[in-house]
Amino acid sequence: MNTGSDEPDEPAEAPERAKAEAEADEARGRRGLGSRAPAFVRSRRVLHLSWQVGIFLAGLLVVIAGIVMLPLPGPGWVVIFGGMAIWATEFVWAQLVLRWTKRKVTEAAQQALDPRVRRRNITLTVIGLVIVVALAGVYVWRFGLVPPWDAGGR
Repeated sequence: MNTGSDEPDEPAEAPERAKAEAEADEARGRRGLGSRAPAFVRSRRVLHLSWQVGIFLAGLLVVIAGIVMLPLPGPGWVVIFGGMAIWATEFVWAQLVLRWTKRKVTEAAQQALDPRVRRRNITLTVIGLVIVVALAGVYVWRFGLVPPWDAGGR
């Protein structure tokens, strides 16, 4: 009799239990939307509202710092998404934006790893480099090693 177990004295795992464990793993991976504030904070309206204001301001400061870092040196987009993650601890709209962003980033990563796309990107890069080297060669042949702003003076 096949019990589904390799051990002679060990009973097979019930299919219901395996299904319940799979559903629990899926539920852990997919967090529910809504506030992640502690229960005692959520139970008091004024405390929860002040908690939300604090989370909003902290996230806003981080997002503003990320926006400032976009033109300046620094990891601007990473900091902006960090601010969104702070907001996502409390606000459903931020959780939805982060889920959408994660889905799009995952899709882009999968597409970038596609062998045909990689071959195309490498081919386009090589063609671009050949064009740049050819143009630089023509420039050096025509003008020598003169900076472009002095090339018209010849």
